[in-house]
Amino acid sequence: MTDRHLLSLLIPAVGGQGGGVLLEWIVDAALADGYPVHGTSIPGVAQRTGSTTYYVELSTERGRTEEDDAPIFSLYPVPGALDVLLAPEFLEVGRSIELGFPSPARTTVIASTHRLYSIHEKIATGRGIYSIERLHTAARAFSRTLIAFDALALAREQGTEANAVLLGALAGSGALPLSGDAYRGAIRAKGVQVDANLRGFEAGLAVAARAVGAAGGDPFPPPDAPVTQSATSPDTERMTVGFPAKLRPVLHQAIARLIDYQDRVYAERYLERLRPVVRAGDLELSRVVARHLAVWMTYEDAIRVAQLKTRAGRFERIRRDTGAQAGEIVVTDFLKPDLDEIYGVLPYRLVASFARWAERRWPYGRPALGQHVRTTTVSGYLRVWLLTLLRPLRPISYRAHEEHARIDRWLAVVARCATWDGALASEVARAAQLVKGYGDVRRRMVGHFDRVLETVLRLAEREAATGGNFEASRSLAARYRTLVLEGPESEARAAALAAETLARL
Repeated sequence: MTDRHLLSLLIPAVGGQGGGVLLEWIVDAALADGYPVHGTSIPGVAQRTGSTTYYVELSTERGRTEEDDAPIFSLYPVPGALDVLLAPEFLEVGRSIELGFPSPARTTVIASTHRLYSIHEKIATGRGIYSIERLHTAARAFSRTLIAFDALALAREQGTEANAVLLGALAGSGALPLSGDAYRGAIRAKGVQVDANLRGFEAGLAVAARAVGAAGGDPFPPPDAPVTQSATSPDTERMTVGFPAKLRPVLHQAIARLIDYQDRVYAERYLERLRPVVRAGDLELSRVVARHLAVWMTYEDAIRVAQLKTRAGRFERIRRDTGAQAGEIVVTDFLKPDLDEIYGVLPYRLVASFARWAERRWPYGRPALGQHVRTTTVSGYLRVWLLTLLRPLRPISYRAHEEHARIDRWLAVVARCATWDGALASEVARAAQLVKGYGDVRRRMVGHFDRVLETVLRLAEREAATGGNFEASRSLAARYRTLVLEGPESEARAAALAAETLARL
């Protein structure tokens, strides 16, 4: 049974989010207002494989000085008996719910809705990002009061850090019986970036006050409205004449991407490849092919990487995110191109024989050239930027020859499957999702792509010959792709699935 004279607050913070400072502000504010309080921290695992837990307990019986009657504080929260969950990142709400800390009958949840992706989300071969909608639903279900907003974005607007904004939101929620002046005094007493942190505090205070004051309203902000597509150029409109209207939003994005990647002629080549699929009349298949073809044709070779890393907008974004002045940022790029990526940008006729020799010499991985390039220096910037000058050579490069040969084979298999079964053709088209990554990862994924294409085609031919309904080949294509995208640990199961299928044919 918990002591109702004690209020508990949990801060599950990731390294670098200022959770320790946030804890100190809260403890100092409570002491300034005369409330007995205790704060502690339990270190977690670094950088998004876990979080450091900061925990505060505060006695509502202020002014008690008798040592024998002093409150007994806990060092760790009791599941189901948490009064405030203050989360600097939204996934930490989900972690706390999983551990059973918040209660819908008791807990005020204050959280920033921005995401810093966890290690498990980043290492997934496919899309491993946890559903933000499910996190929203869980946050509502396991809170008595929910105040959730993008504290990081608000902090950047105010030129401060998110922890100051969240402190203001805590004050505005009224979840703790502390005065606003006590919180402000704690910020001043800390003596670090006082003006900026006070601005952030006031901004968070205003957001929480509006949320709590909304009579009968949901303090959780509604999902963002869909972004309205910007007007397309007349040239793009002319290029997409004759394509279905429902397909044009995809085509507009694809054409812009392809022109930025290479040029208008390259975008026309994309449309020419797509036209036979569209003429077949299957809109869903056309949409799948249009999307994956555009992504594949803009594969990231060394030229593309250099192009993206030397854009002015990249340095401006880094400057904005870090809050640094124009001359203060230092960017070091860690590059490790292997032989495939180095000779891949050179003309096919020049390096084809060497590439074949390299594949025989190093069948399980090519040597790589690791380097650290400081792209905010003149010499470092030029080292990377000079690669962009090879862009006109890309159409005749070794890498282009290999990528486009595989693209043409994929489109041929899609077209053949479309004559049998539209759903099967769509599954084969989605197999292009497997072609991704760099170096050894890309070679491994290309191997999976080739294997699933061969296996599905042979199985579909058998089904066509026997008058089947192609259910087995559709299932194989979907299952294989799903297994590979689950991650490296499932790739062996996918390969075994293909081997078993071929053995039965």
